[in-house]
Amino acid sequence: MTASRTIPFIVTTIFMDAVGFGIIMPVLPQLVMEVGRIDLARAIEVGAWIGLVMAAATFLASPVLGNLSDHFGRRRVLLLALGGLAVDYALLTIVQTLPWLFVARALSGIFGGSYAAAQAAIADITTPEDRARNFGFVGAAFGIGFVAGPAIGGFLGEIGPRAPFVAAAILAAANMFYGLFIFPETLPAERRRTFDWRRANPLGAWKTMRSLPGMDGIAAVVVLWQVASLVYPMTWSFYCIAQFGWTPGMIGASLAAVGVMIALGQVLVVGPAVARFGERDAATLGILVAILVYIGFAFTTSTWGAFLLLIPVALQAPIQPSLMAMMSRRATAETQGEVQGISAMAMGLAQLVAPLLLTGTMAWFTGGRAPVYFPGAAFIVAAGFGVLAILMLRRLPRTTMTADQIPPSVAG
Repeated sequence: MTASRTIPFIVTTIFMDAVGFGIIMPVLPQLVMEVGRIDLARAIEVGAWIGLVMAAATFLASPVLGNLSDHFGRRRVLLLALGGLAVDYALLTIVQTLPWLFVARALSGIFGGSYAAAQAAIADITTPEDRARNFGFVGAAFGIGFVAGPAIGGFLGEIGPRAPFVAAAILAAANMFYGLFIFPETLPAERRRTFDWRRANPLGAWKTMRSLPGMDGIAAVVVLWQVASLVYPMTWSFYCIAQFGWTPGMIGASLAAVGVMIALGQVLVVGPAVARFGERDAATLGILVAILVYIGFAFTTSTWGAFLLLIPVALQAPIQPSLMAMMSRRATAETQGEVQGISAMAMGLAQLVAPLLLTGTMAWFTGGRAPVYFPGAAFIVAAGFGVLAILMLRRLPRTTMTADQIPPSVAG
């Protein structure tokens, strides 16, 4: 009964989070330019710093939220995060200065911890062998949300850069109230543990990660891959304007196409790929495809070429579910939330460096001081991090340790 209610709610939560996130992407460049009264080149630089602030908030908040969910349960933490996102989107409808825009995006980073709690809830109610498949459902929900979100955002963006935030706030609030009535607690009282500030911080999370066999290697892969994959959310809207001169509506259409490919990949590719190749090899093949796509985007100059390059995105689908399943296998029943918090912290660490590496690189190569105008430069950087992720991933063993194989001294 718990699984029949939990998985649909988690899938709905991730879907609505993706819609809310995707809604704002087509209009974010215009909002930065409007609020800051700056041109596109300067807006790209400001966008990098906004991403850095949001990442810092995620990095600091993720281990706290993960540990809180192991102590209080998934339900309270998840509903709190959803409510916080609703407030954050509402704030974005009224901000008039860049400092307040930075504050709003910092709140997005803090309350974005709902993803870790959602992943932990799924891990609570599924076996290690089924987690890649169920995490794939989460990925499919995210992809489908990306179909609806940018399309809605592009349409509403034609009305004004604030309109999509109103819709995102309504969606987040509706999701929170939906969870109040539907979402059951997935972590029984006997499996909870005492909250400890010594573990609920980046340094404590690092020590916990080092104590779990093989966790640091997977976390390193997550960081490297996350840096590479952030090239889309952090640079896509700016890239499309700089490279193709697209309008918000066209940017929304392209993001919707990405969402279609992600959704198809999660539904049709993840299960068969993991079953055929295993989690490690399925992730490796997905990253290889991503590297080739990044190189293509770096050099394409036509709209039709860009849309053709979106098709292979479906083959990247096994990467994230496989890596999350590999991390979850190394957690005990009592530390699933903490491990998912470590996962979110690893992603937050990537988000700390990605704005300067990706958006910063793009800002340089589209500015007046660049030796050559090259909006696709960020994709070359992303491809390099993809190569590093594969090299680290291939050092990991093909078979992974499940939670019940972890020694009691480590589990405790």
